[in-house]
Amino acid sequence: MTTQINAKTLDRRFAPVAELLASYAQDDPTYSGQLAIYQHGELVVDMHVGDDCSDDSMTGVFSCSKGAGALVMALLVQEGVLELEATVAEYWPEFATAGKEAMTVAQLLSHQGGLPGVEGGFTQEELIDSQLAAGILAAAQPLWNAPGIFTYHALSMGVFMEELARRAAQESLQSIFERRMRAPHDIDFYLGLPESLEERFRPVLKATAGDEAQFIDPYSTLGLALNSTAGFVGPEGPSFELMDVPNTRAVREAGLAAIGGVANAHGLATLYAAVTTGFVDASGDEHAPLLTAQTIAAVSQDRVYGFDRASGNQNAFGIGFMKAHAGNDFGSARAFGHDGANASLGYADPAYGLAFGYIPSRAEAGGTGSRGGRLSVLSRQVLLGG
Repeated sequence: MTTQINAKTLDRRFAPVAELLASYAQDDPTYSGQLAIYQHGELVVDMHVGDDCSDDSMTGVFSCSKGAGALVMALLVQEGVLELEATVAEYWPEFATAGKEAMTVAQLLSHQGGLPGVEGGFTQEELIDSQLAAGILAAAQPLWNAPGIFTYHALSMGVFMEELARRAAQESLQSIFERRMRAPHDIDFYLGLPESLEERFRPVLKATAGDEAQFIDPYSTLGLALNSTAGFVGPEGPSFELMDVPNTRAVREAGLAAIGGVANAHGLATLYAAVTTGFVDASGDEHAPLLTAQTIAAVSQDRVYGFDRASGNQNAFGIGFMKAHAGNDFGSARAFGHDGANASLGYADPAYGLAFGYIPSRAEAGGTGSRGGRLSVLSRQVLLGG
């Protein structure tokens, strides 16, 4: 049986990419996914396969939300509202405690702050009203005070970005994102999904199979980063099931910059096109890029690279953004973006003029060998004539 390719847009050069996406559904009847790609501002791929998504359906994109938050930070840097080499305390005086007085904005936003979480975890109320979580983190002592050590701040990174936006711009990160990025370009990526659009939301589906979950010490660095003492509160009470987080209306309504974004693949790709190359919309209107090449270089260059203090895995980060490396080869040396815990992936790659968005309906493993990773690699091979 041949799987139908549901493509609104498909440049013939990318036919092999479309065929690869279709093969996932052909090989696995439970698979559904969306893919969108811009090159130099032109939409070259916009398609979906499978029964659990459509062209305009949206779902939770987990830490792809951090990519959106980091783009807000980049805009504030470009406008001189936020200085990367300034101390955090210049904007957030309460932060200057417990040895954090000299920590810079760049260090904090590149996962070097040593504040992945707190013992006991954050409550859902503290994360949704992140000024509460920010107050706790401001008083906390970092786990380390040495250059070069870093770990992925899975939840607290969103709190840091939100608090810096409030302090430096006197406006919430979500409001800036909506007013300056999403609304003017009609992007299907929401940090705060309106109730009127709930009918387009599709719950994240859990993986069909996988290895047995490993034990995570809730008081370890990784456990703190994952909030694994407190968990999250859903419709049926406290839950430690990460895949359920965006399925909770309160989370996606708040649009937590760490984990609460809702989007489709077209929205993911359009966001990265809007800030880098600009893009041409469906009506033929041209949208100029929001960020300059100088700003993009400042926020997307590697700030840390090596072994993550919590997971032990290879990792690399710019200012809020994930960076490609041998262990997660999603793009060129200039690529920047973010993936999500369900294997969603959004990034820009200035070397190729690409803006890429991939979202599976059912959670799956991420990284270079994942479905999204293979689609990304093949897209670059297509452009290189391979």
